[in-house]
Amino acid sequence: MQYVIVARDAPSALERRLAARGTHMEGIRARKQVGEIVDGGAILDEDGHMVGSIVMCEFPDRASLDAYLADEIYAREKIWDDIQIYPFRRVDWSALMGQTV
Repeated sequence: MQYVIVARDAPSALERRLAARGTHMEGIRARKQVGEIVDGGAILDEDGHMVGSIVMCEFPDRASLDAYLADEIYAREKIWDDIQIYPFRRVDWSALMGQTV
């Protein structure tokens, strides 16, 4: 099942976010390679500072997603303060655009 994670950072979390970013990106890279992470990026404030994240992901079930979050440093270290999860169905762009893959 596909999910979208919308995670807002805790107030004043930017320093902790930057300190944990290397570990976060290593985990994202590994999960992207096995197809669990589809896309994502930082939510920015008006000044361009990172204040949260959006992650599009795919896991066999909610328990697998919860296991990912238990391992995700931004969640584990409470950098992400408000985490919302939505089931999601990604557009099949090749079908929509009439292309064959």
